[in-house]
Amino acid sequence: MKKIRTRFAPSPTGFLHIGSLRSVLFVHLLVKSLGGKMILRLDDTDQKRYIKGSEEKLYETLDRLGFKFDEGPRAGGDYGSYIQSQRKEIYNKYIKKLLDKQKAYYCFCTSERLQKMREDQQAQKLPPRYDRCCRDLSEKKVEKKINSGEKFVIRQKMPLAGEVIVNDELRGEIKFQASELEDHVLIKSDGMPTYQFALIVDDHLMEISHVIRGEEWIPSFPKNILLYKNFGWEPPKFIHIPLTLNKGGGKLSKRQGDVAVEDYLKKGYLVEALINFCALLGWHSKCDSEIFSLDELEKIFTYKDMNISPAIFDIEKLNYFNGYYIRKMDLEKLVKIIKPYLEETIKKTSDKKKQTDEFIKNVVSTEQERLKKLSEIGELTEFFFVDKLDYPKDMLLWKKQEETDCKKNLETIKNILEKISENEWTKKSIENIIIKYLKNNDLKVGDYLWPTRVALTGKKQSPGPFEVAFVLGKEESLNKIQNAINLF
Repeated sequence: MKKIRTRFAPSPTGFLHIGSLRSVLFVHLLVKSLGGKMILRLDDTDQKRYIKGSEEKLYETLDRLGFKFDEGPRAGGDYGSYIQSQRKEIYNKYIKKLLDKQKAYYCFCTSERLQKMREDQQAQKLPPRYDRCCRDLSEKKVEKKINSGEKFVIRQKMPLAGEVIVNDELRGEIKFQASELEDHVLIKSDGMPTYQFALIVDDHLMEISHVIRGEEWIPSFPKNILLYKNFGWEPPKFIHIPLTLNKGGGKLSKRQGDVAVEDYLKKGYLVEALINFCALLGWHSKCDSEIFSLDELEKIFTYKDMNISPAIFDIEKLNYFNGYYIRKMDLEKLVKIIKPYLEETIKKTSDKKKQTDEFIKNVVSTEQERLKKLSEIGELTEFFFVDKLDYPKDMLLWKKQEETDCKKNLETIKNILEKISENEWTKKSIENIIIKYLKNNDLKVGDYLWPTRVALTGKKQSPGPFEVAFVLGKEESLNKIQNAINLF
């Protein structure tokens, strides 16, 4: 049986795209489900797009996501180098084999000629495609042009007629008309291989058994398979995962929102939520649940359950998953990871008590049920750290409540709270005492609790007044209620 080996081959171009997270996740799950090895290979053959230092950023993000590679630039292995720009001599060796077999040819067309060719084709409403001008140059002409220093690329010589049949693990057979395939570039004018050439050579030499990639590469699929045939190699199994689209049906782009995994992590999206969310972008479980840890996914995943219809990136769905995992998190752990997002808010108070771990823990506990992402914590809890709240008097009024009634109700709540001792000052005790009083006197809860909530927080939406009063403490709670009374 052939060894199971698959790879993740990102380009070090600045950040890890959310689509790349989905790809590496499926690569990881495939390896775990079939038993095999996962290889990291850097596709850095396009030096124009290369960004210095991006490899380290990539490694850091992959580590944070929890993906471990059996082989790669850092892990080593028997098939290195795992950085494509360091494999140039290997590609030179194999492009020579294609040239010798007359399965590839030198192309000396200038960029100006190619541009005019495309413009003419567009004017005639023809698909823009290389016209094979250099395909049949004699060996003497080729040698002369090379010796004279003319720049060239090397193109794949495609069949001119017939069908090219390829097989995708999810879609089955896909047929292409050879006449519609372009003689695409294998070696660029700078001597570096194109992605489409390097991946075939590397996947073969690294004994890759399965290739997972986006369906946008399906048009290149016949060219890839023909290269395998030209070399006499057995191709791996190809799995083309569906595109990830935004809710409007277009491709994800920076103009419409974040596409970098790093951006989502900075905003306080948890790794667990990102993985759970991305797993469902192109794969469906046979069970009813949508909540899966990485460990659970490893046990139930099979690539045969992957979809071929486009996946929709719904930020509200991601927020749902993130909120779920925040609620399930141990409070001590949540406080530890959320504290950096509170630093600027904490600076707004000079009260040393409010800078203690215990106070911050109590503050975070009030919002754990409502948080969708960690970065929201500062804005949601700012009222705990400011000395004076600023809100319009009208906000204190519940529905059609009169000002005199609102003031009287606040005075009632203040009198009740004043009688609660410091030892009894707990959320449960405050709630029981106030609710008991309101029920015994047949009073409407909203008429009393709404103005109390606003007096303590200055917000229409916030944790309940009992939670807030407990966290603030007796003295500050009474002061803030008195400040509200003073507005009338």
